[in-house]
Amino acid sequence: MTVQVIHRPEAQRFEATVDGKLSVADYRLSEGVMHMTHTAVPAALEGRGIAAALVREAFAHAQAHGLKINPLCSYVRQYVQRHPETQPLLAD
Repeated sequence: MTVQVIHRPEAQRFEATVDGKLSVADYRLSEGVMHMTHTAVPAALEGRGIAAALVREAFAHAQAHGLKINPLCSYVRQYVQRHPETQPLLAD
């Protein structure tokens, strides 16, 4: 399944709407660091790769804009463990 992710910088989050339901990955930007604070996918949509698509897009955005990521959200921390190629983007 292809998930269309939209970056909403004014809301400081990445969004995807699937089957009419909104999923989000929230962040707070501070001094060149995206502090990933929360990822939420409705229970009816879990297991479809939506959270991974949101976080993947956040990392792509960070890389493209010279930002680092602070994975405060437990899902983002798990994503980093499963995708070691993302570790160079982590904040010190």
